[in-house]
Amino acid sequence: MKVFIGGSRRISRLNTEVKKRLQNIIDQTFTVLIGDANGADKAVQKFFAEKGYNEVIVYCSGSKCRNNLGGWPTINIDVKKNLKGIAFYMIKDKRMADEADYGFMLWDGKSAGTLNNILNLLKQQKNLLLYFSPNKQFLTISSLHQLNDVLNFCKDEDKLKIDKKIEFYRIIEEMSSAKQLTLPL
Repeated sequence: MKVFIGGSRRISRLNTEVKKRLQNIIDQTFTVLIGDANGADKAVQKFFAEKGYNEVIVYCSGSKCRNNLGGWPTINIDVKKNLKGIAFYMIKDKRMADEADYGFMLWDGKSAGTLNNILNLLKQQKNLLLYFSPNKQFLTISSLHQLNDVLNFCKDEDKLKIDKKIEFYRIIEEMSSAKQLTLPL
């Protein structure tokens, strides 16, 4: 089982409950697919490195990783040089979602990249465990309906900022329409 772990850059410390979930991943010897960003990626890498866990693969955009605290194998994703900001990293994130069986996201309700990862997993009908830090709550997300319940807890101004970066309202609408098209008549 491959688990894509990602999260917000604003989440740089892991609480006891998140660490317990990560320990469960170790106990089941799942392969971890993780990015190289500061914040949640780096904090999770630190946890696995301190535990001496080897079933980790670090995904990086371009030729150089920003963080690989455990010296684990890396997969470098070629990215067009003209891409900047979130678009540069979204290609790597999409690859992790493609290769994962399951997701575990640590989200602050503000990170566009983390919400994009959630959407990528849901598009492929892959379940994920979401740690929603504003409520300090774990939620299993397997549908747009469940995601919408979480989005209701987010501030409108934060959702507008996220939408400017990744057009998530459009993505959700497209996903909803695609599901309706697959209904038997």
